[in-house]
Amino acid sequence: MGAARQLGLNTGRLKPGPGNSITDVPGVLVGHWTRIEDGVATGVTAIKPHDGNLFQSKVRAAVEVINGFGKSAGLMQLAELGTIETPILLTNTFSVAPCIEALIEEAIAANPEIGRTTGTVNSLVCECNDGAINDIQARLITPQNAQIALESAHHGPVEQGNIGAGAGMTSFGFKAGIGSASRLIAIGEENFTLGALVLSNFGRAGDLILPDGRRPDPKIPPRPESGSIIIVLGTNLPLEERQLGRVARRAGAGIARLGSFWGHGSGDVSIAFTTADPKPHKPCLPISTISRLHDDYIDHVFEAAVEATAEAVLNALCAAKSVMGRNGRKIPALRDWLGQAG
Repeated sequence: MGAARQLGLNTGRLKPGPGNSITDVPGVLVGHWTRIEDGVATGVTAIKPHDGNLFQSKVRAAVEVINGFGKSAGLMQLAELGTIETPILLTNTFSVAPCIEALIEEAIAANPEIGRTTGTVNSLVCECNDGAINDIQARLITPQNAQIALESAHHGPVEQGNIGAGAGMTSFGFKAGIGSASRLIAIGEENFTLGALVLSNFGRAGDLILPDGRRPDPKIPPRPESGSIIIVLGTNLPLEERQLGRVARRAGAGIARLGSFWGHGSGDVSIAFTTADPKPHKPCLPISTISRLHDDYIDHVFEAAVEATAEAVLNALCAAKSVMGRNGRKIPALRDWLGQAG
């Protein structure tokens, strides 16, 4: 059902998938590695579009940089070539490098020709700053930790809230982190799924707008918007790279529904991929054909992307538990505010 729906917060009109998460998309896997102890709350989250060899069977994808205050890796080649060839790793700002190492090591182990008889590999890593809770300068994440997240990826329910890369993240003055949601899309005689997974670390305290119109007050001093959000949208709809870019762009409308205005210091990135028509590393023919959705039907996909993004953020907020920040201030949980307000 999802943490937000359990608390009476329903978003939009479309029906969620059976697990209401990105793993409702056939083939998609998610895993986490988490470290939480005194002064430390951080981790890695891994998203695999499929469980095969991504370097040999790349998925079509696109990226939309909503606001570019970020330090991610691999987005430039993704934008240029329109494919993803490694799992997507999410982590904190100072742990991008060890995550790149883990992805390179995994890709070379499965494809020894990388960098020798074929091209190099484009590791895809995105980040948010968890320094309000975590001692980010300690740089405790290693390639081995990232490998654990990769190895733990599975098709089942997605753990959300204070987990993986979301362990030290906040949104709108509340504890947040990892959230996920999905939507079912009927087009013609066929049914498809679109899922969203977010690393939610954005939004100024007091700006959150719930689906019922309430504006929760975390009762902390407001600060300039300087957070970030990474949004990963996956689907089994046959979409070309141009269409995926348009879908990724609509994720911005999803976070805007909740009160975000994408501040100067916010790093807001949306990645969209499809598991349909994977692209082989070595083409069999010089000209290939793919299936694609007719643009006359793409509004269904746009609506699903907006709803799934918004609900994924709410699920991150509603699944998360309150914690103490590094400065000794308690970071409240939205579920506690909802209990008091109710």
